Amino acid sequence: MITDPVQVDKISGQTTTGHEWDGIRELNTPLPRWWLWLFYLTIAFSVVYWFAYPAWPLFTSYTGGVLGYTNRTRVAEDLAAAQAGRMQQAAGLEKATVDEIARDPKLLELALAQGRAAFGDNCAPCHGSGGQGQKGYPNLTAGRWLWGGSLDQIYATIQHGIRAPDDADTRTSAMPAFGKDGILKPDQIRAVANYVRTIDGLEPEKGVDVAAGKKIFAENCVACHGEDGKGNIEMGSANLTTKVWQYGADIDDLVYTIANARNSTMPAWSNRLDPVTIKSLAIYVHSLGGGQ
Repeated sequence: MITDPVQVDKISGQTTTGHEWDGIRELNTPLPRWWLWLFYLTIAFSVVYWFAYPAWPLFTSYTGGVLGYTNRTRVAEDLAAAQAGRMQQAAGLEKATVDEIARDPKLLELALAQGRAAFGDNCAPCHGSGGQGQKGYPNLTAGRWLWGGSLDQIYATIQHGIRAPDDADTRTSAMPAFGKDGILKPDQIRAVANYVRTIDGLEPEKGVDVAAGKKIFAENCVACHGEDGKGNIEMGSANLTTKVWQYGADIDDLVYTIANARNSTMPAWSNRLDPVTIKSLAIYVHSLGGGQ
């Protein structure tokens, strides 16, 4: 780069900067006036913005700005408005019974949407995302209900739970631990387990006295499960003939269940969820395909 005196370019009439590269001189062409004004306007706008909106950091917070507007405040307002809209829609659900909701297409649509969301948040970890259950947790799509599968029965079960310690109206039943409590001997437990398999159409083990198991069943199990093994929803006793087994139908699973009992628990959701959500859950669970 060579520096020479500032000159006037003969062609453009612009002065040069005094810089020259390989015989090429740099013109000192000014910026377009419109561009300069636009640049000045952006500077002015930024100054106004600094004072109008929260912008200046302080030691523990920030300046609120003359207008006091923040995206956080706007989001909070939008959420409040959405919540108010949902509350208005939910007013009908709060006043209606689960049967009335099921007969009203608009309420039913709203309840199913709310119930699906609530199920995913509260029930899916145990019952699965589609209500298919898993070992130890009931399949809600199979039509096998310990306490009944009507809307009202499902609603009551969700409200009060099963063996929930914090609800006086919880569903309560208790199967004896026939082995742990010394009621039956190991060979008797195995015999009755094999008999239970036969009433569900499953093959018993070879060499096991199924007739003896039937006799033991009549003496110890009929009172709750019935002579035909179809259970009793008033007592919460399982139907043993549906080919749906909460803890498995393998002989070892059955032997363990009879010997030690299971007596699992379910929370009383009335202590955790609002009434509209519980109704919506009952409607949604009923719709999964197993409701009666």
